[in-house]
Amino acid sequence: MRVLVIWLVGIILSGCSGLMMSGASSRSSVDENGPSQSQQASDSAITARVRSRYAEDSLVSMFDIDVRTSGAKVTLSGTVASYAAREEAEKLAIGTDGVKAVDNQINVEDPK
Repeated sequence: MRVLVIWLVGIILSGCSGLMMSGASSRSSVDENGPSQSQQASDSAITARVRSRYAEDSLVSMFDIDVRTSGAKVTLSGTVASYAAREEAEKLAIGTDGVKAVDNQINVEDPK
């Protein structure tokens, strides 16, 4: 009887580890395929909110700043005329709901 119980416990535990391994592999395949549709929708909403804030700001609205979002990380690029405009663009992006990080790649024009 004792041997039967040990055998059953072994079978049950080996089945559980197989389930855990298959669960782990399915999670990694989702990551390899890029962001989920809900994450893409969230990223698009964040991009729209940042652009809306830029349109309302008198300093930033006069520049063409590209806003891209991936995984709630916003990347800013483009060229502005002053460091103040660059800093304001970053500040507005950081303060936008849903933004987790900002990569500010905005260039400042050389004064002539």
